[in-house]
Amino acid sequence: MGERHDPLIGRLLGPGEPELSCEDCFEQLDRFVELELAGADADLAVPGMRAHLEGCPACSEDHDSLVAIVRIADRPG
Repeated sequence: MGERHDPLIGRLLGPGEPELSCEDCFEQLDRFVELELAGADADLAVPGMRAHLEGCPACSEDHDSLVAIVRIADRPG
């Protein structure tokens, strides 16, 4: 039987990779979202960002809001 991953345990243990600070996240978020929406490997370009977003509700909310804004701005018409 395969091992079940409990998301709560993962959050308690923390990321398995280097994590950005909220300040670093804020500085890199625009670039990360642009790459993400362009289909580029944003995780490779900004290491640690995904781990930070998964563990920080405030930055995750900023990310989601920015994604929504960019998608609306990119709509034709």
